[in-house]
Amino acid sequence: MDRFLVKGGNIIHGEIKVSGAKNVAMKVILAGLLTDKPILIKNIPLISSVFGTIKVVKPLGVKVTLSDGHTLKVHGDGLKNYKVPLELGGLYRTATMVMGPLLARTNHAIVPNPGGCRIGRRPIDRHIDGLKSMGAEIVYKEGYFVAYAKKLHGARFRFKHNTHTGTETLILAAVLAEGETVLENAAEEPEIDDLIRLLNLMGAKIKRHNRTLIIDGVKKLGGAEFSIMPDRNEVVTFAIAAIATGGDLIIEGTQREYLKSFLEKLDEAHASWEPISNTKTRFFASNKLHPTHVTASPHPGFMTDWQAPWALLMTQANGQSTIHETVYEDRFGYVKEMEKMGARINFFNPEVKEPAVVYNFNWGDRKRDSFHAIKIFGPQRLHNAILEVTDLRAGATLLLGSLVAQGESVIDGVEHIDRGYENIEERLKLLGAQIQRVKEE
Repeated sequence: MDRFLVKGGNIIHGEIKVSGAKNVAMKVILAGLLTDKPILIKNIPLISSVFGTIKVVKPLGVKVTLSDGHTLKVHGDGLKNYKVPLELGGLYRTATMVMGPLLARTNHAIVPNPGGCRIGRRPIDRHIDGLKSMGAEIVYKEGYFVAYAKKLHGARFRFKHNTHTGTETLILAAVLAEGETVLENAAEEPEIDDLIRLLNLMGAKIKRHNRTLIIDGVKKLGGAEFSIMPDRNEVVTFAIAAIATGGDLIIEGTQREYLKSFLEKLDEAHASWEPISNTKTRFFASNKLHPTHVTASPHPGFMTDWQAPWALLMTQANGQSTIHETVYEDRFGYVKEMEKMGARINFFNPEVKEPAVVYNFNWGDRKRDSFHAIKIFGPQRLHNAILEVTDLRAGATLLLGSLVAQGESVIDGVEHIDRGYENIEERLKLLGAQIQRVKEE
């Protein structure tokens, strides 16, 4: 296990290029289960979530080779197995997403419960119900979902709530199903559309009409060459690092059409940004930050992955800010760690007339004493602390806090950060940060 030693107080400045999107990279590897032809995927981030997904598909008979730095070749011509090892399911949430492709190719799938970052329940019932509507028989037995389908068929299925991975799971199942599948209230994150672009290149027939997806099943898919989109979460992380430290940073790989809700909040906070080119944006500190009120919600709303870094930024704003989390029921694990650095944050629950409708998680699954919003009081002078990372975005937030804080902080559990950021400490060091990765004793 590694830890970071971070000496705060330096401004972040310079220019950086963001990596390929984690939330695309993990899913396009699964496309190798759908065809016996090779798929060449460029702009792959070298992160543990990607290597973990490779671990999931390799025992199934998919060959994956890394070449030319950030290019993967995925070849599913050796598909021979339909059971994902139990120990992999607990670590990587992509484990359950193999069900559709395996049912299409082998008629069987045995997959364990999903893992990933612990940020509340990730209800797999939305995946299971959709696959059942397409003809799959699924039972839960001794830690595994055991599925069988003589032949998946098209269906009309409506998601009760927005579900990113649920939408992708059913897309991956429907492309080889017999007939037409219509997915209503489907998630519309741009990362899903990037996966759709790859599948259509492979010969799939997928069309989007706002939150409705129409998928005409085909008998066979081919290979493709594809480059995945830049990572929006990296853009937000580095932009906040620059603004919160009083710096000035140009970021290459900013698809501003997918960052609208973030850029609007920057304007509201009186933070500064300006376009440099179609793909470059400058983020810099020029004014006193104003407080903001944010509601984290599905796309095109303010992304749930951005709320923790935004909370850090708001510790430097002049006044009281609020963040209302509606996607996950338990995503404020970073608060107690930020309080160690001197942040002033209070929990509360807003008045919500129809919580089962407003909240994207299963309302009945929540902890009865849980909170879904916070108040952040600023500006607050942060100081060094010994910090423990609980999940990926919390880890990035604590790293940002350590850059802002005075003194040297220690961050344990950086393996969570490695899930989504390639070589982040070296990249930040090139921008003026003082970070050292060391082995825990």
